[in-house]
Amino acid sequence: MDLSTSIGGISLKNPIMPASGPLVSSYEKMIALEKMGVSCIVSKTISKEAAKVPRPCIIGDNNSIYNAELWSEYPFEFWLSDILPKLKKNLKVPLIISAGYTKEDMEFLIPRLDEFADAFEISTHYIGKELNVIGDTVKTITNLTKKPVFIKISPHITDVLEFARVVRENKAAGIVAINSLGPGMKIDLKNRRVLVGNDKGELWISGPSIKPIALAIINRIKRFMPDFTVIGVGGIKNAEDVLEFLLAGADAVQILSSAMLMGKQIYEKIIEDLPIALEKYNFSSVKDVIKTSLEIPLVKFEPSYPKIDKNKCILCGLCEKICPYFALNVDKEVYIDYKKCFGCGLCQSKCPAKAISAVF
Repeated sequence: MDLSTSIGGISLKNPIMPASGPLVSSYEKMIALEKMGVSCIVSKTISKEAAKVPRPCIIGDNNSIYNAELWSEYPFEFWLSDILPKLKKNLKVPLIISAGYTKEDMEFLIPRLDEFADAFEISTHYIGKELNVIGDTVKTITNLTKKPVFIKISPHITDVLEFARVVRENKAAGIVAINSLGPGMKIDLKNRRVLVGNDKGELWISGPSIKPIALAIINRIKRFMPDFTVIGVGGIKNAEDVLEFLLAGADAVQILSSAMLMGKQIYEKIIEDLPIALEKYNFSSVKDVIKTSLEIPLVKFEPSYPKIDKNKCILCGLCEKICPYFALNVDKEVYIDYKKCFGCGLCQSKCPAKAISAVF
């Protein structure tokens, strides 16, 4: 099965790479991930000054990572003297160097990092929302390098399409979507305190919980600019998630939080499972998924009512408990009050026995 794809003119053997963060903060870590089969390495974000990271800084639950991490804890001098030369010598896959953050930072960093990079990823987390500032920053970077430059969009950007237009006009090769959500907060109720955070008690949220937001933003960008490269990131935890991101409009994907929630072996597992998932959903290759149009059904306003399969129904009563319209009643079987039923679909989506159909 052909898993190959490309981003900004860079050929990749498969669509899987790590996202910028703690798993790619040193030479040893990046080499270890390369051995797991990823097609490309993205570095932790390098800035002019080393980050002063609060400890502890990362919390995980079933569905999310909450972090107060910042950019690299190493100064750029250490990257230049120790990490990047060894990567250039020994890394056998492309290296995307993540750099941040301001125009002035870029004027300093890009010329010094350029010889080591196959491409750059630029985070907009701390640049702000002003598109003219973002555009000027992108223009500065693309004038300093001939390497592809991918701009990472943060969810605080309200006009996603205008953002895409501005970065493309300033010669970016593509967009990475999306960065972590936030700011957020985790409270320790017992001790009446914030559990982990920065000096404001705030942190950032990533992982499977942000996947629907990432998919929507990716699809918006791809529908607006079908030929613009998009690298998808935000909540991927298995091979089927990868296919969803590709179908939404991504050309490749990045994974980080799920590796911290489920284990670093997730990279090998997803790459191993991709051919199986492609075959299961009748795709001939990764490129086949990418070129497939995602259907968005026409919106209708008349309800489709649920149908109950009595052979599957286990009479658990969940549909009655959760129905926001009080239209379901469970006794010896499930009864539907069609005068009350709104056809919302919640019962079908939540039925543990998959005994409800016909709404979607």
